[in-house]
Amino acid sequence: MSEIMEALLPLFALIALGAVLGAGRFLPAAFWPQLERLVYFVLFPAMLVATLATADIRQVPVVRLAAVLLGAMAVFAWGLWHLRQRLGLEAAAFTSVFQGALRFNSYVGVAGAAALHAGPGATVAAVALALMVPTVNVICVAGFVAAGTLGRGGVKKSALAVMKNPLILACLLGVGLNLAGPGLPGWSEQAVSLVGRAALPLGLLAVGVALRLSALMRLNPGVLAALAIKLVLMPGLALALAWGVGLDPVARDVALLFAALPTATSAYILARQLGGDAELMAAIITGQTLLAMVTLPLWLRLVA
Repeated sequence: MSEIMEALLPLFALIALGAVLGAGRFLPAAFWPQLERLVYFVLFPAMLVATLATADIRQVPVVRLAAVLLGAMAVFAWGLWHLRQRLGLEAAAFTSVFQGALRFNSYVGVAGAAALHAGPGATVAAVALALMVPTVNVICVAGFVAAGTLGRGGVKKSALAVMKNPLILACLLGVGLNLAGPGLPGWSEQAVSLVGRAALPLGLLAVGVALRLSALMRLNPGVLAALAIKLVLMPGLALALAWGVGLDPVARDVALLFAALPTATSAYILARQLGGDAELMAAIITGQTLLAMVTLPLWLRLVA
C-alpha cells in the first residue's frame, strides 16, 4: 500500500495545489481556462504523439485491453440508458449523469500509469487512450442525441467536434508514425517529448482549479448513481474482465486505473454546450475527484 500511495500522492498533491491556487486567486481567473486550452490542444497531444510514435506497441495486448475497457464502458452505457426512467431525471440531468459514469480524466490516468509502471505503464496508458477517447466521445454524443438535448444543427457540430478532437488526432498520428517505421526522426523526438513533459503537471493543476466544492450541496440519485458506477462498479467489472482475459500485471493495473478514474473536467464544458445540466455535472466531477483519492489506492492495493 505504501508504494501505491507514494506513486499517487504526488498526483493528488498537484490537484490539491491547483484547488488552492484557484481558490486563492493567486493568478487571474482568466488564466486557468487558457492554461487548460494549452494543455488540451498542444501539450497533451504532444505527449501522446511522442509516446505512441516511439513505443513498442507490439508488447501491449491491444485486443484484450480493448475487450476490458470498452466492454466495461459498453455494459454501463447500455445499463444506464435502460435505467433512465427509474432515476427520475430530466433529459438534461440524465446526460450529465451519463457523462459522469463513462468519461474519465486522461491527465490523472496517464500520470498514474507512469508513476506506477514508468515507461511500460505510460505506453499502455497511451494505447488505452487511443481506444477509449474516440469511443467515449461517440457514446456520449449519442447520449445527448437520444436524450433530445441538442438543438438544431447540434448533431453535425458534435460530430465535427469528435472528428477534430486533438487527443484522437494525436493518437492517430502517433500510431501512424509508429507503424510507418521511423517514429519521430532526429531532433524531433526530443523536441516533441520536451513539449509533452509539461502536460501532466499542468493538467493536474487544471483539474484542481476546476473543482467546485459548493456544487457538492446538490446531491440526488443521479449524482449518487454516477459516483457508484464510476468509482465502484466500473472498476469492479474491469478487474473481473482483466482477470478473465488474462492481462499481464502492467496492462491489468492500467486497465483498472482507467476504469476507476474520476470524470474529466471537460465534461462540464460539454454539458453547457450540448444542453446538459452543467451544475449537476460540476457536482459529479468534484465528488468523483475527491472520492477517487480514496478509492483509487484501494482498488490498486487489491491487485498489488
